[in-house]
Amino acid sequence: MGDLNVTKLKTKKDRANYIYHILNDIKALDIMIEKGMIEEDVFRIGAEQEFCLVNNQFLPESKSLELLKDIDDKHFTTEISNYNLEINLDALKLGNTCFSQLHKQLETLLKKAKKAASKKGIKIVLTGILPSLSINNANEQNMTNVERYSVLNDAIKGIRRQNFDIHIKGADELNLLHDSVMLEGCNTSFQMHLQLNPKTFVDSYNWAQAISGPILSACTNSPLLFGKELWSETRIALFTQSVDTRANSYLLNEKQSRVSFGNKWQTGSITDIFKDNISRFRSFITTNFIKDSVDMLNNNQVPNLKALGLHNGTVYPWNRVCYGKTDGKPNLRIENRYIPSGPTLTDEIANMAFWVGVMLGKPKKYNNIHTQWDFKDVKSNFFNAARYGMATRFYWNGAYISSYKLILNELLPMAYKGLYSVGVSPQDAESYLKVIKNRVQASSGSEWLVRNYRQLLKNHKRYEAMQILTSKMYEKQEKGYPVSTWRMLDEVYEFPFIKEQIVKHIMSSDIFSVDKKDSVELVLNIMKWKNIHHMPVINSDRELIGLISWEDVKLYLENTNQQNDSVNKIMKTDVITTEEYTPVEVAKKLMDHHNIGSLPVVKQNKLIGLVTRNDFNTCTITE
Repeated sequence: MGDLNVTKLKTKKDRANYIYHILNDIKALDIMIEKGMIEEDVFRIGAEQEFCLVNNQFLPESKSLELLKDIDDKHFTTEISNYNLEINLDALKLGNTCFSQLHKQLETLLKKAKKAASKKGIKIVLTGILPSLSINNANEQNMTNVERYSVLNDAIKGIRRQNFDIHIKGADELNLLHDSVMLEGCNTSFQMHLQLNPKTFVDSYNWAQAISGPILSACTNSPLLFGKELWSETRIALFTQSVDTRANSYLLNEKQSRVSFGNKWQTGSITDIFKDNISRFRSFITTNFIKDSVDMLNNNQVPNLKALGLHNGTVYPWNRVCYGKTDGKPNLRIENRYIPSGPTLTDEIANMAFWVGVMLGKPKKYNNIHTQWDFKDVKSNFFNAARYGMATRFYWNGAYISSYKLILNELLPMAYKGLYSVGVSPQDAESYLKVIKNRVQASSGSEWLVRNYRQLLKNHKRYEAMQILTSKMYEKQEKGYPVSTWRMLDEVYEFPFIKEQIVKHIMSSDIFSVDKKDSVELVLNIMKWKNIHHMPVINSDRELIGLISWEDVKLYLENTNQQNDSVNKIMKTDVITTEEYTPVEVAKKLMDHHNIGSLPVVKQNKLIGLVTRNDFNTCTITE
């Protein structure tokens, strides 16, 4: 889809033309498989590297198109968020030093991007979800100004016809409504491709599903979203919900999400996998189709299967089947989409070597695994790994086993065998698989982020901690050592961006509020219990309608007969408020000017935070 000029399917003629071409592509693929035209005797690897752009305060920087122009390299392309870019690496034959070669190419391309970025005050960060992201970064104003993204957004919103309901529960809980697919852009991944033999492809695909949970458990790197500590790999939940075309209703929804692990093992032919996706998910975009795929085959030409590729680009299984051409020869590959970006290039290439090795090192006892294992056990393994990372306990081959034991005792030896079987050099295999072993025995990216975020929160408000964490992660990435060697942030850090402080940095978001019908007696007790002096009054829609201070209620301490009065009787309704992105200096001057002790923070008149004079003691105000 990324290479195509797409438009929304609108007319009956457009739909008929699209259906004709996609069905023709299926016929053409069947013919190529039947005639043995799909490349069989070559294994290849490839990858797509997504990365984040941040400014000198380590906040997202929406300048991807400007940077892309300056980089001027065909390997680079856009993503839906204007603070992300992607590198498409060259396909390499599997064997010898292919992984270190891929590593070197990625390093060279990223160096080129960093050189161009530094001239614009931009830094590049590798991570599954940028820790310093806020909900404002996920609005349509930050969508990359490329037509296919707006077409995709409009099409999905048109099908869904209601806001996206995002609910993810981990150590914290995220619960929000969102009005676009831009939450998808919060996810950055390292997508890995493995070309396989078409004769054993379906069995290989099922094996890829079976190992997804254990592989993911060792590679998690996305535990935080908008300052909330959620899953070890929060991308799995977020991506699933952010492009979900299924509308909520009072009926039991049996439809499968476009982002899915699947519901069953694959059986039959390779084209049956594509046919299943076409049957489940309707197309909503199209492009210009000039050539007929079957006619091209009849004229001894290899088709691109453009319509099939376009549809495939709007369906997002975590293991996706892809058709492509290399040096004019058609091939089939599995695209692994569940591995996050980062935390270092070494970690990413190690993840790839681990996955490829386990894919190719499968023991004979796991052949036709779809006849031995229940698919729901495999699916549960995957989502448990996304939630708990290395703390996962898997149901594997009829018994429960820890992620630690499964990887060290079975999967790593399997990976060595697989890599050696296709001629990967001992140096490549050893250097990268050792990274996985060390990470399993030490800590993953998600563990490092969680532990240090919790530490930072002891001395900083959430938004400050998010920025500091991102800056420290960047520093360690730049040194290039694998995440298993990263030391914890055990010292107290001053906030380094004090001159750029805004209300969001110092406000409290865990606020005690009351309803206008609540009694003064209740307010008095809450204030005493929680040692607070200001309480906002909100309605059922969380809209701010008033404010109560200790001065307003302390007169009731001696007058117990009147403590049953309602809040409505004493609250101030002419409330001075501010917004989260107001500079701290401006907020303080506002409080001084009005001689007030607290400043509610609102967004679209809804209460999201509170600033008191005590909060200014934690920051430096420049007069």
